[in-house]
Amino acid sequence: MAIAMEIEGFLKECERSGDAAYAALKSLLEKLENPGTRSDARVFFARLQQRFDSEDAGEQCFRTYHFRIHDVLLHDFQGNQKRKKLTMVEIPSIFVPEDWSFTFYEGINRHPDSMFKDKTVTELGCGNGWISIALAQRWSPLKVYGLDINPRAVKISWINLFLNALDDNGVPLYDAEGKTLLDRVEFHESDLLGYCRQNKLQLERIIGCIPQILNPNPEAMSKMITENASEEFLFSLSNYCALQGVLEDQFGLGLIARAVEEGIEVIKPNGIMIFNIGGRPGQVVCKRLFERRGFSITKLWQTKIMQAADTDISALVEIEKNSHHRFEFFMGLVGDQPICARTAFAYAKSGGRISHALSVYSCNLRQPNQVKIIFDFIKNGFQELSSSLDLSFDNDSVADEKIPFLAYLASVLKENTFLPYQPPAGSTDFRNLIAGFMKVYHRIPITADNVTVFPSRSVAIENALRVFSPQLAIVDEHLTRNLPKQWLTSLKIEGTGDDQKAITVIEAPRQSDLMIELIKKLKPQVVITGMAQFEAITSSAFENLLNTTRDTGTRLFLDISDYFELSSLPGTNGVLKYLAGKCLPSHAAILCGLVKNQVYSDLEVAFTISEDSTVYKTLSKTVELMEGHTALFSQYYYGCIFHELLAFQLPDRHPLAERESDNSNSVKLIGFASSAISALNTAELSVNDEKNSQLIHMDVDQNFLPLPSVVKAFIFESFSRQNMVDSETNARPAIEQLVQSIYGFQCDCSSEFIFANSHLSLFNKLVLCCIEEQGTFLFPSGTNGSYVSAAKFMSADVVIVPTKLEVGFKLVPDTLSSLLGTLRKPWLYLCGPTVNPTGLLYSNNEIKEILSVCAKFGVKVVIDTSFSGLDFCADGWSRWDLQACLSSLTCINSSFCVSLLGGLSFELLTGGLEFGYLVLNDPTLVDAFSALPSLSRPHRTIVYAIKKLLGLRQQKSQSFFQVMDEQKDILKRQSDCLMQTLRNCGWDVISCHSGVSMVAKPTAYLGKMLKLDCFNAKLDDTNFREAMLKATGLCINSGSWTGIPNYCRLTFALDSADFARALECIALFKKLVLEK
Repeated sequence: MAIAMEIEGFLKECERSGDAAYAALKSLLEKLENPGTRSDARVFFARLQQRFDSEDAGEQCFRTYHFRIHDVLLHDFQGNQKRKKLTMVEIPSIFVPEDWSFTFYEGINRHPDSMFKDKTVTELGCGNGWISIALAQRWSPLKVYGLDINPRAVKISWINLFLNALDDNGVPLYDAEGKTLLDRVEFHESDLLGYCRQNKLQLERIIGCIPQILNPNPEAMSKMITENASEEFLFSLSNYCALQGVLEDQFGLGLIARAVEEGIEVIKPNGIMIFNIGGRPGQVVCKRLFERRGFSITKLWQTKIMQAADTDISALVEIEKNSHHRFEFFMGLVGDQPICARTAFAYAKSGGRISHALSVYSCNLRQPNQVKIIFDFIKNGFQELSSSLDLSFDNDSVADEKIPFLAYLASVLKENTFLPYQPPAGSTDFRNLIAGFMKVYHRIPITADNVTVFPSRSVAIENALRVFSPQLAIVDEHLTRNLPKQWLTSLKIEGTGDDQKAITVIEAPRQSDLMIELIKKLKPQVVITGMAQFEAITSSAFENLLNTTRDTGTRLFLDISDYFELSSLPGTNGVLKYLAGKCLPSHAAILCGLVKNQVYSDLEVAFTISEDSTVYKTLSKTVELMEGHTALFSQYYYGCIFHELLAFQLPDRHPLAERESDNSNSVKLIGFASSAISALNTAELSVNDEKNSQLIHMDVDQNFLPLPSVVKAFIFESFSRQNMVDSETNARPAIEQLVQSIYGFQCDCSSEFIFANSHLSLFNKLVLCCIEEQGTFLFPSGTNGSYVSAAKFMSADVVIVPTKLEVGFKLVPDTLSSLLGTLRKPWLYLCGPTVNPTGLLYSNNEIKEILSVCAKFGVKVVIDTSFSGLDFCADGWSRWDLQACLSSLTCINSSFCVSLLGGLSFELLTGGLEFGYLVLNDPTLVDAFSALPSLSRPHRTIVYAIKKLLGLRQQKSQSFFQVMDEQKDILKRQSDCLMQTLRNCGWDVISCHSGVSMVAKPTAYLGKMLKLDCFNAKLDDTNFREAMLKATGLCINSGSWTGIPNYCRLTFALDSADFARALECIALFKKLVLEK
C-alpha cells in the first residue's frame, strides 16, 4: 500500500513537466547510489514498470508523465546473466534507441567475443546507456566508459545501469567472474573524449554513434550545455552537430572527425575504433575521413534506414548549393538510385519517405606510434593542419616511408623553438646515420667524419672538379649533363690551348674496360665514373679501376648511386663488398646520390665517402663556400629512412672484420688547385667542432630566434599534403609582387626568375658569368666575407673597394667612380638595403647615386637583399624605389644592368629553411646564366611553404606582421644589449639598424697578451677569433672575414639562453685579458 502511494506521488510530480520528471528521476538515482536504499529503489522501479506493462501504456506514460520504462529485446543473445532483454528508462530530452543505434549494435555484434573481452572500452554519445550496458553484459570488458555531452543522458544512463545490475527485487546480478555491471560500467558527462583525455585513460576500444548533420540553426549549438537547458535543445544534441573547424564539416561529419582525432590521443597502439556512419555524404567520403588520418578501415555492416522525421536536412541542401558535392538519399527503403539532398528534401516535404545507407566501420591505425606523434603535434596549436593532412596511401611502402618522416618532422618542430645550427658538411646526426648504415648493413667501419653531404650529386661532382681543377678529367657520360658547357667543349688536352686555368672534361662510356683503356692512354688527373650493372655485382671491376688510377696518379670518384639501396635487405654491391675488407685508398672516394625514395622522386641529397682526412675536410669546406649548406629538411627526410632501417638493429651484434690497409704507393697525385687552396686557407669559415656542443655561433648567417607557429605550420603542411597542383608551387608571382612592393624593382614578362636552395649558390653562378666574360667583381670592404671567399675560390678577378668608418663602411659614389675608370667589364656586389655585416641601411638616395655611377661605366650590379627585411631601427630611413631610381638615370652605358638577388630566410622568419631567388632583366645575362651548370633547386615542398608565407605577407595578415614586429623587437633589444656590453668591455661598436649582425673593434684588447693552456700570444687581428674561441667557446668573425681591418662581426639573432651565454663570454674574455 505504501509503495503504491509513493508511485502515485512520483507520477503526480512527473506530470507537471519534463523538467519535473527529470528531477524526480534524479531523486531516485540518489537512492540507487546509496547502498542502504538501493534495493528499495530498484523494487520501486520494478513496480513502476508493472504499472505501464504494455506498449500502449508505455506510450501514454511518455506523453503524460514525460518518461517511460521499457525493455530492449536482445533476441537470441542472453549475456552473462542469461538475460534476453535490458530494462531502460527514457525521457524526452535524450536520444531514444531506434534503427540508427540498433544497426550500430548489430555491427558490433559481428565481432568475436575476444573483441571486447577484458578490454577498456569507451562509447561516445551513449544516450540512455543501452549499448554500453549490453556490451558489458555480453562481452565482459574490463571497463566501459559511457560518455555523453548531455548531462541528463548521463544521469538516466546511471539509472539504467542500476536497473540492469540488480534484479526486480534489488538483488545484485553476478556474472561468471563474480562481478556485476556496476563493476564494469561507468557513465560520465563529456564532450567527446574529454573525460578520457583529462584523466589520461588509455583505451583499447572506442565505439561511437554520434550526430552527423549540421544544425540548421548554428547559433543554437553555441548555448551553454547544462542539465537545466530546454528539453528541445538537449534532444537536438543527439541529432545535430556544430562546425568543428575540420574539412569534413562540409559533409556534416565534423564531429565524427574530431572524435577520431581525439581518439588517436587515447587509443592504445593496437586499439580499434568502431563508428556508425550515415551514408548520406557517400561511401568514398566516409571512408576517406578515416584513411586520411592514418587508419586502415573495414566495413562491418551496411543497411538502409529511414531518415528520421525529426531531423532537418536543410543544412545538407545548403552545402550542395555552395559546393559540387552531392549527398546520397534514396526514395523509400527499396529505391536503389541515389538522389541528392535537395531532391530528398523536396520529396520529404511532399509527404514522401526518404532513406539513406548506414554503415558500421571498424578501423585501426596502420602506424599507431607515428600517427599519435603527428596528431599530438597538431593538437598543440596547429589544429588548422588537420584539414590538409593526408595519410592515405594506396601503396604500403609509401606509407611506411612518409608517415615515420611526418612523425619525425612533427617531433622536430614541436621540440625545437628554432632550427639548430648544423655543420656545412651535413647534419651530424645525418652523417652518423649514413655511417651507421654502412657499418650495420655493409660491414664498413667508417665514421661521420668520413662523410660529406652535398645538395645533389651534380654539386658534388662540380665541387670536386673545382677543388682539384684538373687539366684533364674523364667523366662518365651519364654524369656530365650538369657540368659547365665550356668544360665539355674545351680542346685543351696535354697542355694545349690558350686558357691554362680551364678544365677539360672528356666523356666516357660506363664500362670499366673502356674506361681503363682511356685512363691508360689519356692519363687524366681526375676520373669520375659509375659502373655498368653487370660489373657492379662483384668487386673485380672496382679493383681494376683502383689499380689503374693508382698507377697513373689519377684521383678516382666512383659513383654508386644506381646500386645503393635503402633497404633492410640491400642487394649485392661489389664496391661496398670491397670496402668491407679493405680500406679505401687515399686517391679514391665514393660518391652517392640519394634519389631512391618512395614518395618524392625529385628530392635529392648526395654524399661522398673518403678515408683521406685532407680530402673530406676540403670537400666539406667547398660546400660552405659554394652552397652554404645542404637543405636541412632533405637531410631530415633521408635521415628518417636510415633511422627506420637502423632502429630495430642490435648494436655491435657481429664484430667487424679487420680491414686490410692500402699500403701500395701511387704515382704522384694531383693536389688541390692553388687558387682553391689559397681561397680555402684565407676564408674564415664557420667553426665546426662537433665534439663541443657548447659552442655559441655568432659567426653564421642564420636566424636562431624562435620559429613562428605559422612557419612551423606551413613547413609541416608542405610535407603532409598530397597531389599539389602546379599553381601551389609556382612562386614567381609572389616573388614578383614582393620585389616590386618592397624594393620598387620593376619586372615584366621578359624578366627571368631563378630559384635555388640558397642565395649563395645563385651568387656563385653570377660569379661564373663574370668569369666567363672575363670581368672583374668589385666588393666594398665591409662585405659578407663568405661571398668574397667564394669568388676567390672560383678564381674570379676580385677587387675590394675601400670604405670608411665615417660613413659606416658603406660604399660611396666618389670612391667607386675613381676605381671604375681603371677596370674593364666591371661587376659590383652590393648588399642592401641592409648591409651585411654592419647592419646599416642604404637610403633610396644613396642607392640612386651609386646606380648613377654604375650606369655611366656600364657596371653589372648585383644587389643582394638576402639580409634585408628586419629593419628594427629605421626612423627617418627612406625606402627604396629602384624603378624610380633607374628611370631617372640619364647617362647609361649599354652594358649596365641591375640584377636582384634575394633570400627569404630573414624576410619570412624561417630560420634554417632557406630559399634563394634571382631576378635578371638583362637578356645577355639571362643567356649566360642558362649556359651554366644547373642549380640545386628548392624542393616543391619548400616552395609551397614559402609561397604560403608570401601569401600572408601579400594579404597583410595582422598575425603575421605581429610576429615580424615581435622578432624585430627582440633584435632591437638584443642589438642594444650586445652593443652596450661590448662598449662596457672595451670595444668600439658601429650602431646597427637592421639585420642580424653588427661589427665592432676590440680596441682595448689589441696588443695585449693572453696566456692560457691552449693559447699564448699577443692579440691582433689574425688571432683574435681563435683567442675568443679557445678562451670562451664563443665563435665570431674577425677582420679577415669583414674585410675591415680589426673589426669583428657578431650575429645576435640567437635564442635568449644562447644570447645570455654569449654576453657572459664577452665579459669573461674581458676578465681574462684586461682584468687578470
